[in-house]
Amino acid sequence: MRLSRRRLLGSSVSIAAGLITAPFVARAQQAQWSYKYANNLPETHPMNIRAREMAAAIKEQTGGRFDLQIFPSSQLGSDTDTLSQIRSGGVEFFTLSGLILSTLVPAASINGMGFAFPDYDSVWKAMDGELGAYVRAQIAKANLIAMDKIWDNGFRQTTTSTKPITTPDDFRGMKLRVPVSPLWTSMFKALDAAPASINFNEVYSALQTKIVDGQENPLAIISTAKLYEVQKYCSLTNHMWDGFWFLANQRAWEALPDDVRGIVAANINAAGMKEREDVAKLNATLQQDLSAKGLVFNKPDPTPFRDKLRAAGFYTDWKNKYGQEAWGLLEKAVGKLA
Repeated sequence: MRLSRRRLLGSSVSIAAGLITAPFVARAQQAQWSYKYANNLPETHPMNIRAREMAAAIKEQTGGRFDLQIFPSSQLGSDTDTLSQIRSGGVEFFTLSGLILSTLVPAASINGMGFAFPDYDSVWKAMDGELGAYVRAQIAKANLIAMDKIWDNGFRQTTTSTKPITTPDDFRGMKLRVPVSPLWTSMFKALDAAPASINFNEVYSALQTKIVDGQENPLAIISTAKLYEVQKYCSLTNHMWDGFWFLANQRAWEALPDDVRGIVAANINAAGMKEREDVAKLNATLQQDLSAKGLVFNKPDPTPFRDKLRAAGFYTDWKNKYGQEAWGLLEKAVGKLA
């Protein structure tokens, strides 16, 4: 009987100790920092696939201290809305095209300069080099932190319902849908096209009803938006390259201790490099898929297009807008434009 009481007493003490310590164990397993990451791409895009891997790696390497919550497909608002949120701290991380970020940081659109980059080698030479560093420094002035590696969106291509684009003259008088952006409008006007600014959700119907003859976008968007159903030709003009800066709210970033910041940054940049490889493979596959769906591809020589823009004063105008330092770094990577 005495032994049973001892056992019972010992069990009671153990249970009580467990009840006392349980809340502390649970609290230790909760993340010390829980940050939101927003983007405008679907869950199946390589960006989000790599982001999920990245978030898991960060959580493991920080011992559960840092939890990155991912919100794809513009769940937290449009690009403009989310840009406001990351500036205010409502969102801690956001991936955004430099062409859209240029509404806040004008230099950020320089990677979209028309016919500037002949290939991906020249893109990465510039954006992983001095031009990218310059743009990141300009972004920092807006109280945002840009990670070292820009993620890939892709080269933009031209689709039409009337004829393939083989020379600059093929653009003459063509009604072409473009995003609402001075860079796009001025470039296609310099090519003698008739650019029309139309919201993307209206592009399919605008093409279907012949309000416009064509549009321009990366292959992934041409595929997912099923634009091949209302277009016949796809000319691989590679007229613009666009990428996504991985942005952080400055206050939220600086609130992290050095070791956590190092782990987060290393994983974000590594994931960005993997996403670049994914997009390159996806583009190769998409061209085959779109050809099978009836889209006729051709690849024009970019030199006459650059010559046309140069003669129209397009490069000189934008050189003056960006300034000598930024323009000099662009030309250092791609050669003389203006």
